[in-house]
Amino acid sequence: MDLYEGIKYNIKGVSLALKTPKLLLLGILRFVLVLLLTLVLSGLVFYWHDEILTAIWTKPDSGWLIYVWKAVSYLLSMGLAAAAMVMAYLVSQILFCVFIMDYMSRITESMVMGKEVDPNPGSWFGFFIHLVKQEIPRAVIPVIVTLFIMLIGLFTPLSPLIIFISSIAASVFLAWDNTDLVPARRLYPFKTRIGFLKKNLMFHIGFGLLFLIPGLNIVFLSFAPVGATLSFIEREGR
Repeated sequence: MDLYEGIKYNIKGVSLALKTPKLLLLGILRFVLVLLLTLVLSGLVFYWHDEILTAIWTKPDSGWLIYVWKAVSYLLSMGLAAAAMVMAYLVSQILFCVFIMDYMSRITESMVMGKEVDPNPGSWFGFFIHLVKQEIPRAVIPVIVTLFIMLIGLFTPLSPLIIFISSIAASVFLAWDNTDLVPARRLYPFKTRIGFLKKNLMFHIGFGLLFLIPGLNIVFLSFAPVGATLSFIEREGR
């Protein structure tokens, strides 16, 4: 599968979700959960902003240092806001959205195949724990890799290129977070699933490119499990 196929399946998934009430509601629920957690964590961060800044650097009484202090305060606010968004995404994904994403994938699978492939996971609680265990590396590893790339950019003259690379890397991992739903549910080994990502890298770049469009990325991220499931099922049928 190539880059164009990735773009096509992402759009195809959104189109199907918008025409299917249950998928539409689940996608909206996923977005609302992430938004609420972001607002809560951002509110807490900004509530403690002054205390955090004071612990780092006490406000100068006068002189040009005041302007430097204000610049540091602004940068701290931006950094804390970004951290709050990342934390909200990770918490919501691991505790809530992974279950919603899997349910959206199951619905899509049932619609396309006429039946759902049951991995026979045992109890629902046990299966939920399984989903969480699968989501942790899919959510945490991308954040670590992306931050590592961005840190490299801070210490090299290639910052614009590094920013571009980190954006593509983030979109690839976000795409994999969705394309991995069916293999994880069917209990495929992690080595096999990461191998699928490597083998179909261009497809994941294409699928994730739409996540880089401001505004529209919210829509594509909310309904991405649908397109990712469609791509897996149709690839199996070839």
